[in-house]
Amino acid sequence: MPINFVIPPRASELNAALQNKIDQKTKPLGALGLLEALALQIGLCQNSLTPSLNKPCVLIFAGDHGIAEAGVSAYPQSVTAQMVGNFLAGGAAISVFAKQHQLQLLIVDAGVNADLTRHPQLIAAKVAKGTRNFSNQPAMTEQQCAVALQTGAELVLQQYNEGCNCIGFGEMGIGNTSAAALLMHCLTGEPLAQCVGRGTGLDDQQLQSKLAVLEQAVQQHKNVTEPLTVLATFGGFEMAMMVGAYLKAAELGMVVMVDGFIAGTALLIAYKLQPQVLDYCVFSHVSSEHGHQALLRYFAVKPLLNLELRLGEGSGIALAYPLLQSAVVFLNDMATFAEAGVDQ
Repeated sequence: MPINFVIPPRASELNAALQNKIDQKTKPLGALGLLEALALQIGLCQNSLTPSLNKPCVLIFAGDHGIAEAGVSAYPQSVTAQMVGNFLAGGAAISVFAKQHQLQLLIVDAGVNADLTRHPQLIAAKVAKGTRNFSNQPAMTEQQCAVALQTGAELVLQQYNEGCNCIGFGEMGIGNTSAAALLMHCLTGEPLAQCVGRGTGLDDQQLQSKLAVLEQAVQQHKNVTEPLTVLATFGGFEMAMMVGAYLKAAELGMVVMVDGFIAGTALLIAYKLQPQVLDYCVFSHVSSEHGHQALLRYFAVKPLLNLELRLGEGSGIALAYPLLQSAVVFLNDMATFAEAGVDQ
């Protein structure tokens, strides 16, 4: 499965000039903390001393998982399609947060196990009506995985061509915390028990049952280590589309906002394929889903928020986006010592 993305190195020659611009603002050195690092990162991503955030967009990729048949979720698979309807009706958390912060919101049917009604915000890109049950066979074929990757990339390119330079990816799919746990386990070596969490709210007994199902799946597919093979074996169509989307967004030099655990494990696949993708990623928050903190440590990154979220949907992206705005506005509009006539 060829990967043809070419992610450019960030404009390191601007590093000194951007840092000097940050340091000349009317504040003690480093006084704006992580906001200063964020301004520097955005400037480097855009190769500009005066970066901007244009037509920011959140794409929610939705898909169903065959592993839901094994009872790994507290909710039935039908909830995936129902929540897509809620997104489109404007009733979900991401819907109201995106509206609050003027983020364009688009929902992608990557593989929902239902026939969805047409809607202006819905992008029909269904690979199949859900993946297969990976407890006994790979979740998807190599061809299906390739189609999903390419589709995710094409959707990002479309937004870029419409003027978007800041994008984030959310997800919806009953059973996808199980898929994410296996992606993390296989690609980081973290013990499976440290990757498996309560997802949609499992009790202790249900959590142990979920862990047992996933342990059996690992034994069923021994020695699966290559990133795209891991993705095809355990992943979901929405996760595969996010992988292609991350890689394309970084290739285009976009600022990429990263949500929680599932979005993070999709990024993990992209990172294993092209490590430089992380240069373009802003990590919005640390989830309370078991395993996400370890994943962030693996990436060696600092998230902007810790609100104990475990919702997905891109909700953390929408909540963190104003911080990106603040980073850009202080870099561009805050007075320097010289401009303000303040002694340095």
